[in-house]
Amino acid sequence: MARSERPLSPHLQVYRWYFTMALSIGHRVTGVGMALGLVLLTWWLLALASGPEAFATVQAVMHSWLGVLVLFVYTFVLFYHMANGVRHLAWDAGYGYELPVAINSGIAVLAFAGAMTVVTWLVIALGR
Repeated sequence: MARSERPLSPHLQVYRWYFTMALSIGHRVTGVGMALGLVLLTWWLLALASGPEAFATVQAVMHSWLGVLVLFVYTFVLFYHMANGVRHLAWDAGYGYELPVAINSGIAVLAFAGAMTVVTWLVIALGR
């Protein structure tokens, strides 16, 4: 029996990337990102409880360009994960498995997450 040149187990070079596959991987990555964001929330809450000096340090970091970028990306992560979670709930109910529907719902998830991120940050900017 001739030995096959294929790998014994699939890896990224074997799979062809699809839009829906990338969105699924993105959903898992954003789940990890949300868990990491809880570290920031914990830091903020501990600083709030620790006193004005500690809170001022956290606020200075959050208002730096890097802090604002992290918070902006985190806002997108929250909206993406929420919208894609609703999409997964529809799939769990048996709706949206057709390829055109799956692709269009994925585009809608990205559009929703992007639009809501921008709207949220515009509301924040206008409230200052």
